Order: sequence, then structure tokens, then C-alpha cells
Amino acid sequence: MRSIWNGSITFGLVTIPVKMYSATERTSSVSFVRIHEADGAQIRYRKICELDGEEVPNEEVGKGYQAPGDDTIVQITDEDLARLPMPTAKTLAILAFVDPAEIDPLQMDKAYYLGPNGSSAVKPYTVLREALEHRRKAAIGKVAIRGRESLAMLRAHDGALVMHSLLWPDQLRPAAGAGPGADVRIRENELTLAETLMDSLGELDPAELHDEYREAVEQLAAQKLSGRTPATAATTGSGGQVIDLTAALEKSVAAARGTGGAEADREASVTPIRGRRTAKRTAAKKSGTAEAAAEKSAPKKTAAAKTTAKKAAAEKTGARRTAAKKATEKMAPEKKPATAGKRTGKSAASSAKGTTGAARATAKKAPAKKTGKKASA
Repeated sequence: MRSIWNGSITFGLVTIPVKMYSATERTSSVSFVRIHEADGAQIRYRKICELDGEEVPNEEVGKGYQAPGDDTIVQITDEDLARLPMPTAKTLAILAFVDPAEIDPLQMDKAYYLGPNGSSAVKPYTVLREALEHRRKAAIGKVAIRGRESLAMLRAHDGALVMHSLLWPDQLRPAAGAGPGADVRIRENELTLAETLMDSLGELDPAELHDEYREAVEQLAAQKLSGRTPATAATTGSGGQVIDLTAALEKSVAAARGTGGAEADREASVTPIRGRRTAKRTAAKKSGTAEAAAEKSAPKKTAAAKTTAKKAAAEKTGARRTAAKKATEKMAPEKKPATAGKRTGKSAASSAKGTTGAARATAKKAPAKKTGKKASA
């Protein structure tokens, strides 16, 4: 490995020369280059001076400090930084020894290996490493690397000293608002099952850990280069779900233990959130359909009501006409006898007149007959 920093560890009056090596490798992660989609050519970023618009080579790029809220940039050279009174510029000064559990993992930034620099540093280096490992302690100090001072934690790991650069306490954001709060109630059996599941999962084998996403990207690139159509990955998620926590924990414990039987076969009760939304939408749809049907049937009901009203009015009118007709029929027999009487009176008068005339004629004839008899006598 190539060292990236040379300095020393100060432990009381003891000075240990060390070399620093990077403990992590980021080149194995997936990284993409920017290209022009029209022709596939890679896009390069150039360092352009804002004053003259010319491209600046790397050897002419320097440092500048810009105060917050100020547009003025002050040029800072490496000579300026070297003259600063910074005792930790080339030294990791140990301040205290603490329990590693007291260090919040949020503070850990980057990791580096420290190795002895020269034969004279081997023994003090080994003593410090063995003391940290035996007492199970971590050393806390300050160190300046690349012009920046930061906190550092030193611990023994795998036969070497590992240094973790730490963030300053004021660089950590509070967790307020991130969690659900303390008003969530859990049952005792749920907590017991969760702890049982923690104990049942067993140890982690680092050899089984690998970046599946990077492998998928490499496979995708190989398929495209060979002209094959990339395979479409099957989706495993089914959206948000509301899970019966107790049943899910029991099933997880059974699966972690590798047991069969009823516990392994017991299914967790799962209610998809989408199903609930669908049910709500269906209910709303049915309600809308019912309202639409009601709106459609409303004109029919109104028309039917109007028709019924018309029929009722017609029946009332017919009833009135029938009643009037019946009243007329009741009155007609009383008038007909009067008319008949009048007509009968006229006929009787005519008959009386005829009878009187006949009687007169008979009377006239009778005297004549009597007279004739007398005359003959």
C-alpha cells in the first residue's frame, strides 16, 4: 500500500512515527461517467477561469478562502498553512482513553491504517496496540490532515492500529422529528419475540456479503456489449402493507431457527394498503354510481309523479262529471213527468175539445131528429 500521510503519535512523552494508509476502497462501488446522449461521447469538465474565460491547468490551481456570506476570496498558499501554529499538523496528539461504546457511530467519518515508520517505531507501536487491546479502550485525539484539523479515534484491529477521523460534535444534526415519538404502545410478547429473533439470527459471515447492485450493473453492461436484450428483473415488492406484527415475528423466529411444523407454516396476516385504498375507491365508486342512478331515476320519478298527478286529476274530473251526470239523471225523472203532464193536458184538452164538438154536433143532430119526428107527426 502507498502511504498518504507521514506523522507521529504522541503518547505522553512517547513519540511513535507512523505512516497512514487508506483503509477503505471506493473504486469497487458503481460509478458512472457522464456522456452526450446524442452520440455517446464522454463529457469532460474543464477548469475555466471566471475572469478571462481560459482553461486553467491543474498545476496552476490553488486554494482560496471565502468567508460565509462574503463574496471576497482570499488566496491561501501552502506556505501560509505551514506557518500556522498548528501542533497537530503532523502529529496525532492523544488526549484521553475511553470506552469505544461511548463514541457515537454518527461521528465516524473515514478510516485509516497506521503503521510504524522505521525500525525505532516498532516497539512503542506494539506496546500501544497491545495496551489498547488488553484494556479494550480507544484513544481520542486531534490531528490535522490536508490542512484540516479533526477529531480522531485510535483503536487496535487485526494486529494494527486503526484511526477513524471523527466529526465535531456541532456537525451532528439532532434526530428530532425523525422518529415516531414515545407514544407508540407495544405489547410485551412483541418485544420478547423481537429479542428472540435477534438471538436466533446467529452470526454474520463477512464472506457472504457482496454488492449485488454492482454485479447487476456489470451484467447489464456485458449484455449490451454483446448485443443481447437485457433481462427484466422481477419485482418483489407489492407496495405498502399493514402486517400482523406478532404473527410475522413468530414466523421469522421459526424460519431463523429452521424449525418446521405449525410455527413455520403459520402465515402472517397481511393487509395490503392498496387493497384498502381500492376498497375505499370501490365504495366511493358505488356511492357515485348510486348517486348517479338516483340522479337518473329522479327525472323518471318526477315524470311518473306528474303522470300520476295527471291521472288523479283526470279521475277527479271524471268523478265530477260522473257525479254531475248522476245528478242530472236523478233530476230527469222529476222533470219528465211534468213534461208528460203538460203533454197529457194538451192531449186531454184536445180530446175534450173534440168531445165537446162531437157532443155539440150530436146535440144539433138530435133536435133535428126530434123536429123531424114532430114534423112527421
